[in-house]
Amino acid sequence: RVEYLKTNKVDLILANFTVTPERAEAVDFCEPYMNVALGSVSHKSHVITSLDDVKDEQVIVISGTTAETYLTANYPNIKQQKFDTYAAAKTAFENDKNALWVNDNTEVIAFANGDLAEYVVGIETLGNPDTIAPAVAKGNESLLTWINDEMVKLGSQSFFHGAYEKTLLDTYGADYEDTLVVEPGQN
Repeated sequence: RVEYLKTNKVDLILANFTVTPERAEAVDFCEPYMNVALGSVSHKSHVITSLDDVKDEQVIVISGTTAETYLTANYPNIKQQKFDTYAAAKTAFENDKNALWVNDNTEVIAFANGDLAEYVVGIETLGNPDTIAPAVAKGNESLLTWINDEMVKLGSQSFFHGAYEKTLLDTYGADYEDTLVVEPGQN
C-alpha cells in the first residue's frame, strides 16, 4: 500500500493501515481512528493469560505476520506452529483445546465472540499497541491537513463510535468499543 501512495496511484489509504515507524518514513499518517495490538485466544477450558504460562501448548501463528515476528523476537523459547492460511490455523486451533492462537487483537476478539462461545481472549494486548490511520503521500501537506481537519470534526461528533456500533458491535461486542475506537482530536 505504501507503493500506491509513493507512485501517486492513489491519494489516500484509509482502510486498516497500521501506523508503524517504517511506514511513517515513507508516508504521512493522519489522525488515527482505531487502536490495534497483538492478542491471544484460547479455549475456555484452558485459558492462557500470559505467555510466561506457555509450556508445551501449541502456539499458533500465521506465517509472515507481526505475531510471528513478535514471538520470535520476544519469546524465542515458545514453539510456534506456523500456518500459511487462516483456514489452516483455525482448523488446527479448533482441534487442540490446549492451543493458543496469537494474532491481531481484532482477530482474536472476533473469534472469541463468534458463534461457538467456546473461546476467550486470554491476552488482550501483547507488546506495544498500535493505531490505524489514514495515510497520504509524504509531503502532501494540503491533503494531510484537510483530512486531519475532517477527522477531528468527525471525532467531535463521535462518528467513529457510531460507525463501530452500526458495523462492528456484533463482531467485537460492547466491551471492546472504547478499547478499539479512537475519536480523533478527543484525547
